[in-house]
Amino acid sequence: MTIENAKPKSSLTTVGPERAPNRAMLRAVGFVDGDFENPMVGIASLFSDITPCNSHLDRLARKGVEGVRSGGGVPQIFGAPTASDGIMMGHRGMRYSLVSREVIADSIEVVAGGMNHDGLLAFGGCDKNMPGCVMAMARLNIPSIFVYGGSILPGTGPQGNDIDIVSIFEAVGQQQAGNLSQSGVHKIECEACPGAGSCGGMYTANTMSSAIEAMGLSLPYGASNPAVSAAKERESFLAGKLLVNLIHKNIRPRDIITRKSLENAYTLVLALGGSTNAILHLMAIANEAEVDWTLADFDRLNKKVPHLADLKPGGKYVMNDLHRVGGTPAVLKALLELGFLHGDCITVTGKTLAENLATISNVYTKPQDVIRPIQAPMHKTGHLVILHGNLAPNGAVAKVAGLKSTTITGPAKVFDGEEACAKAIAERKIKPGDVVIIRGEGPVGGPGMREMLSVTAALVGQGLGESIGLITDGRFSGGTHGLVVGHVSPEAFCGGTIALVHEGDSITIDAEGSQTITLNVPETEIAKRRQAWVKPEPLERKGVLAKYARTVGSASEGAVTC
Repeated sequence: MTIENAKPKSSLTTVGPERAPNRAMLRAVGFVDGDFENPMVGIASLFSDITPCNSHLDRLARKGVEGVRSGGGVPQIFGAPTASDGIMMGHRGMRYSLVSREVIADSIEVVAGGMNHDGLLAFGGCDKNMPGCVMAMARLNIPSIFVYGGSILPGTGPQGNDIDIVSIFEAVGQQQAGNLSQSGVHKIECEACPGAGSCGGMYTANTMSSAIEAMGLSLPYGASNPAVSAAKERESFLAGKLLVNLIHKNIRPRDIITRKSLENAYTLVLALGGSTNAILHLMAIANEAEVDWTLADFDRLNKKVPHLADLKPGGKYVMNDLHRVGGTPAVLKALLELGFLHGDCITVTGKTLAENLATISNVYTKPQDVIRPIQAPMHKTGHLVILHGNLAPNGAVAKVAGLKSTTITGPAKVFDGEEACAKAIAERKIKPGDVVIIRGEGPVGGPGMREMLSVTAALVGQGLGESIGLITDGRFSGGTHGLVVGHVSPEAFCGGTIALVHEGDSITIDAEGSQTITLNVPETEIAKRRQAWVKPEPLERKGVLAKYARTVGSASEGAVTC
């Protein structure tokens, strides 16, 4: 094999007499003569001590470095930014969350593209790390593997019960309702996050890591190996070693990301009860891979895939419990044998999904109650429902996991922005039967499409989770549950009907019957309001948020920038 074949891209940087200056700089960071003949691998580490999701990634990335060396490659580790959804939640900082997905993808593209890396190994933890890394992989289309930092272990509550980050958000609502003291809140606060790793339930981080494993871009067990485990370190080493093999075989992300593998990814999301954010992120990944994928594809799969996992927020278990009963491969094996997956999709192991699962035991072969039997699911169809109607002609997303009722008609309580709604909740102004409208939080208007976990968790904590509806052009955390509808498109800032809702208007959410959200006002009145509507001024004029607002598309198309 010639050098150019062994390192198809990096030879542009390192081969030939005219590249002596380039090699001179690489020698300064440790390269020796033999290294210039081997594949050059970029290792993107999203390590940061601003969040427990990423605080251990430096250690895992170093294991990846060892694996690349063992496989015969030359590793180059570099940093990429992260932002912490949990810490930014409930205030202005959350506007940077979805924006960070694009910044991560751009940052990795800049380094790996500029260095002409032959392969890419990326380590991420918090929510937007994963789609950001995979978007960059699809964009660069060089052999790539993603390694998830792993899930946090559960904390121990005051009664010895398992708790997690959502427990403390809900504790705030319990205190507001007078059902929990300040000292009780403090006890939960101190125990909710016991160490390194991403949020423990089937929230966005675990949703996306599971989707990426099912898609074939990470190793088996990558989504369910705990953050603090020798298994996660072994996985990191093996990923580095296998990546060099991918380079030699020239298996690239766009060979792996196909309509079939996207169906596999979303099928696992539905079976596990995953986050609404999966819809945004999978659309963005499909866009970068140039795979045709729309809201209709999500709706099609939702109608046939049952919700099987009794995982938080709609259930009672966390990812560590799934790990104990066989992990994500055991669930994938069950779904494959039930006919829900495409087993012929190629993966980063160089084998097909079916070949990866050949020696794995089906999750149903052992006694467990984390994954329900197919005959007795949590819900007979998927829990993420695509809605339309005059409030969302271009689409919206509802999450119905664990709900007793998926319909409501009630008076609108209208809030321009999350802060106004949070204030009303703290003052106990939301009553059973209300339909809360939070607008001006879309990709453009926010800007940044904030998540509403602080709001929805406070409502649950006050005991209103089953008795109200909530509609927003923003997003929800994977930790949100209740009758909530997000991603309303067109958004308020762009003149969507949600901008025309008045206080007290009758609103209907029918999440599973007609799959609609409706403003029960005559069309003539809606037209009159539309004529009188004045587009608001942008909230941001300079900086990354302003750039994002100028370039971002609709939530109904993944909120991707151009």
